Amino acid sequence: MREICLLEIAHGRSGDKGDTSNVCVFARKPEYYSIIEREVTPERLKEYFGEMVKGEITRYPLPALGGFNFVMRHALGGGATMSLRLDSLGKSMGSAVMRMKIQVKDGELD
Repeated sequence: MREICLLEIAHGRSGDKGDTSNVCVFARKPEYYSIIEREVTPERLKEYFGEMVKGEITRYPLPALGGFNFVMRHALGGGATMSLRLDSLGKSMGSAVMRMKIQVKDGELD
């Protein structure tokens, strides 16, 4: 096993509505979909973001697109007009997810 950044096998899009952040993670190759499915779970994201995401995280699989949509509630300090965070919008959440470390098995990326 070795550790890599999610960005090495995925790309994404993100946005926000109020206090909810939406992050889509798409596999760069079809064979990476199962790695993302295994490694990027709501529980792992909750642990990764810690107290920053106060609500639940829901994962919606999008197998036809080779990705997953994550909806993170109560994740933006109340939303753009309520938060004292420097960057409270969901766009930065996508970049943060791409920097998450994941485990890949030897030979899994060959």
